[in-house]
Amino acid sequence: MNMKQRDHHAIVIGAGSIGHRHIRCFLETKRTAVSFVEPRDEIRQEIASLYPETLSFATLDEVTDWNRFDAAVIATTAPQHLTHAAQMLEHGLHVLIEKPLAIDIEEAEAFLARAEKQPKVVAVAYVYRANPLLVQMRDALRSGEYGRPLEFIVYGGQHFPTYRPAYRDTYYRSHDAGGGAIQDALTHLFNVGLWLVGPMEKIVVDADHKILDGVQVEDTVHVLARHQDGVMASYVLNQHQPANETTVTIVCERGQLRWESHRQRWRACTAPDTAWQDFSLPTPLVRDELFIRQADSFFNAIEGKAVPLSDLRDGLQTLRVNVAAIASWRTGQWQSIDNYRKGS
Repeated sequence: MNMKQRDHHAIVIGAGSIGHRHIRCFLETKRTAVSFVEPRDEIRQEIASLYPETLSFATLDEVTDWNRFDAAVIATTAPQHLTHAAQMLEHGLHVLIEKPLAIDIEEAEAFLARAEKQPKVVAVAYVYRANPLLVQMRDALRSGEYGRPLEFIVYGGQHFPTYRPAYRDTYYRSHDAGGGAIQDALTHLFNVGLWLVGPMEKIVVDADHKILDGVQVEDTVHVLARHQDGVMASYVLNQHQPANETTVTIVCERGQLRWESHRQRWRACTAPDTAWQDFSLPTPLVRDELFIRQADSFFNAIEGKAVPLSDLRDGLQTLRVNVAAIASWRTGQWQSIDNYRKGS
């Protein structure tokens, strides 16, 4: 086994589909050695054969030398995230936790209180924040050129069985495991809303199981919300349409901005009956690039060169929105959301 010299050594806990992707993308940074923990023999052996430079373990108990690691990625199911993250902090590791942070707010608040007493980076893997086009649009919004935001409008959809064919046999089939469209996909867009226009203050949700075979969780969600400073918001998402597309529009006092993920561009319009001004990258983003950028940003935060893309408090606030969204759907009522950065 060839464990090449790297600046870091990350251990990935859980090697399902997203854990596998983290293994691949962390290796791609060329900044870290990678080990992983996966109890399922067939999956562990398959991944070890794909990446022979990695070390693999069936359980955490098999790991005897924690000093070799400086970072951990938690890619287990959502109810296990904070238990495993706490163990990694006890071993002195920086931690990147997959979304959603957890499914229980009180557990997450207790974890936050402990984690903030330790000098370690704890980030939550909301990968859209690694998109350079979204970063550009956010910078343009924050410049003040377009005035304050008034409306935030999100539309997204894809054919989930095409991109996640094993969804019936994963956490996705159960809310208690972190599944359903709200916790699996819409949570990314809630986090984008927090990042672009500030914390959400209240929410009302209509959702339904429309098409996805083999599960009963929601696959279609419609949301109305209010963010800080009176920003009116709507979010629409489904997981069964043929087209894979996501659009985020911000209507401001002096124009509007729009990110079109599927077209790899963001746009600005500042006057009636005028053409959009388009902004794109010199080279289109390719598969895995956002996850590689996320891994690089995590290491930059560990090295003190940057702040985490989505820190623990942002992850907690997004969890509050997830929980409020599910509660609103179940009760048919508006739900208020606790103040952002509560306790800070």
